[in-house]
Amino acid sequence: MVLVLLLGVTPILAPLRGSAQDAASKRRLLNSTAPAYPALARNMALAGVVKAEVLVAADGSVKSVDVRGGHPVLAQAAMNAVRRWKWEAAVHESHEYVEVKFSPPE
Repeated sequence: MVLVLLLGVTPILAPLRGSAQDAASKRRLLNSTAPAYPALARNMALAGVVKAEVLVAADGSVKSVDVRGGHPVLAQAAMNAVRRWKWEAAVHESHEYVEVKFSPPE
């Protein structure tokens, strides 16, 4: 019976969790630096996306970057670039979810 109750509640909770994340990531990005394409990635002709959760201070500066997905060869370059990004100021710090795209240089 508990399983039936949990299955009945799950569809209701999922949209609430999604809207809370959307509300947390409404700050406007003011300045973003393109990542350096790593030499090893160039040798491998590696392309991909690195997903990260960024803790942004009230003044818009980056406090921390936590990689949530992507190729490990690209992750460090993405983190280094995102640390230099700047968001608009706000009353409180926030969590921003970003994707950094990499493609081999031509």
